[in-house]
Amino acid sequence: MCKTLNLRDPIQTPSSPPSFFFPKPLSPPLSPPLLRAPHAPRGETLDLVMPPRPSLQSLLLMAASAAAGGDSGLLLAARRRLPAAALAAGGHRIRLLHAFSAASRRGRHEVACCVRTEPAPRPASPVAVRSRSVHSTENYKKGCEQRLGQLIERLKKEGISPKQWRLGTYQRMMCPKCNGGSTEEPSLSVMIRMDGKNAAWQCFRANCGWKGFVEPDGVPKLSQAKNNTECETDQDGEANLAVNKVYRKICEEDLHLEPLCDELVTYFSERMISPETLRRNSVMQRNWSNKIVIAFTYRRDGVLVGCKYREVSKKFSQEANTEKILYGLDDIKRARDIIIVEGEIDKLSMEEAGYRNCVSVPDGAPPKVSSKLPDKDQDKKYQYLWNCKEYLDPASRIILATDADPPGQALAEELARRLGKERCWRVNWPKKNENEICKDANEVLMFLGPQALRKVIEDAELYPIRGLFSFKDFFPEIDNYYLGIRGDELGVPTGWKSMDELYKVVPGELTVVTGVPNSGKSEWIDALLCNINDQVGWKFVLCSMENKVREHARKLLEKRIKKPFFDARYGGSAERMSLDEFEEGKQWLNETFHLIRCEDDCLPSVNWVLELAKAAVLRYGVRGLVIDPYNELDHQRPSNQTETEYVSQMLTKIKRFAQHHSCHVWFVAHPRQLHNWNGGPPNMYDISGSAHFINKCDNGIVIHRNRDPNSGPLDVVQVCVRKVRNKVIGQIGDAFLSYERVSGEFRDADKDTAKKAAVAAANAAKAPQRKG
Repeated sequence: MCKTLNLRDPIQTPSSPPSFFFPKPLSPPLSPPLLRAPHAPRGETLDLVMPPRPSLQSLLLMAASAAAGGDSGLLLAARRRLPAAALAAGGHRIRLLHAFSAASRRGRHEVACCVRTEPAPRPASPVAVRSRSVHSTENYKKGCEQRLGQLIERLKKEGISPKQWRLGTYQRMMCPKCNGGSTEEPSLSVMIRMDGKNAAWQCFRANCGWKGFVEPDGVPKLSQAKNNTECETDQDGEANLAVNKVYRKICEEDLHLEPLCDELVTYFSERMISPETLRRNSVMQRNWSNKIVIAFTYRRDGVLVGCKYREVSKKFSQEANTEKILYGLDDIKRARDIIIVEGEIDKLSMEEAGYRNCVSVPDGAPPKVSSKLPDKDQDKKYQYLWNCKEYLDPASRIILATDADPPGQALAEELARRLGKERCWRVNWPKKNENEICKDANEVLMFLGPQALRKVIEDAELYPIRGLFSFKDFFPEIDNYYLGIRGDELGVPTGWKSMDELYKVVPGELTVVTGVPNSGKSEWIDALLCNINDQVGWKFVLCSMENKVREHARKLLEKRIKKPFFDARYGGSAERMSLDEFEEGKQWLNETFHLIRCEDDCLPSVNWVLELAKAAVLRYGVRGLVIDPYNELDHQRPSNQTETEYVSQMLTKIKRFAQHHSCHVWFVAHPRQLHNWNGGPPNMYDISGSAHFINKCDNGIVIHRNRDPNSGPLDVVQVCVRKVRNKVIGQIGDAFLSYERVSGEFRDADKDTAKKAAVAAANAAKAPQRKG
């Protein structure tokens, strides 16, 4: 049977929706059902207040009211509740067909519903009567009670313990973390699902923001995921439909706003705000609970949109369910320059200094910068920016004059991230006295006057963008470079006069060293490190995979003490280092060098080496890193990346490490196999892997020694400086050093020896290539 019910004009539809539609009922429900929590402590009764179930008649009235006013949101809420109400009324199934809005049918408002009674099916054969539904309902209720008991216990452990527990609706109470701040505002919102599946809470004070989530034992993950996507109450549904939210329409008469009394005018005058500024910004007052509060009216195009109240004791509140916009919005319409402050009084202070193009945020500052930027629909805290987007978009310059405290600076960062840092500027607040700086615009106005506040805005600087700088940001470093404050601006001497004319060591640079095998590359670097330590006291970290630790220690000690480590054949008649010298040398080794060693069989990666080197820089203050050699590192790369691309990225990482930590890096790389080697020094482009070794390094050095006794002396090492990026510290050329085999020292070769070695090197370069 199908029957159509028409609700026409003669029925008196309510002027406002029924109270059960709102999160906070207009009047307390009559005798709400109470649920006894099963796990309450002995002697204590916990009343769980369930929201009242609306009747079928009230829902139809609500639908009629929605049709009369064209309120689609109210109509949708009625439509969701009709099936449940019909079931409670007698098993009828009601389907809302359509509603005619007031715009289309002004004379008659009706809601057409199809009410159908389900006929009882005729069984084909006798069926046993079962009590399955009764048992399942009882089990469901019992499960809900058990879960609710667990939730309440866990909420109590978090410090959440109201006088009365409400289910299925948002309940406000005092936050146990911040205790409502200085204003003692009940800022904590708690929501407990009626089925006991979970509970969530959040403190809406900007300086707190405490939030959490608890659930009982035994709730399946699948059930949790499903429950999280379904709306438990109409409030949840409205939260998910925030984009379509209908805001309250307010006016001054409904809010009982009135002009400021003389006492409040005097209060503002003490803060240097004139009556003219108060009148222009429509600052009013309201008698609230026998207390006069300041009312800051938020307007768009002159129309009242929202209202924020402030007690003299700095306790704030706002009109609920109103659109969030910037305070003073009409003052920035079509403005090219905009000032954003943190409070309404700061906006009024800017006007006293002559700046009307100023707005204030409505909700204060966050405790810290959020980890990531949410999507527009999820950006609830800063929804006022999106609501005022058409006012903010035309601005080419936005000055952020938020408070000087950490929350204020966090607010500036959040605003800049959303408005675009490229068009944002920031202010530097002046000193209030010798020990304190002004916190905000009003303090500058009160303590220093309007002229000082104008200067703050005039001296605003560009908001910093990570990775984008001007030379002004580096002027202190450039000044120190010019004045030679550090002492190493012209490079650290190598300890060899012939080398110092060609190459010096500068912190933050990369030197690539190459040479054919057994040319003395590692020996030369070790000698260089000993010289630098002796002259300027640098410390070093060594990643030398080809050397055993004991062998490397022997080489360094011989160069330091200038005596052989053993009484062995290579030492000849030279005296071996004494035990005292050995012990002293060990102490020097431990204080000067730190080692990077791979303790397992795998090859170390460049990233691994740089991470340990960074730790050595920060922990021990090392100034130099040696990576010897390149082919002992792990060079696994993606299949779609060429070796040239890999080498380029690797060298970039090493250079950044050197620059960021002011640490010089020596990187040893072997040349590729030389098929037609003529005995002369190889070229930097001969390094195995890529030409980027010479392209990207700051300094390129080839170590070479003569192997033919007929061509020249065998104990002379030729140091070929093939690239010097910084002309201040060197130039391209060759230096010749004599190698002392007994102690491992390098000394400047005398003129005759250097001349013979130079001639031998020139002849080797002209000689025909031979197969190596």
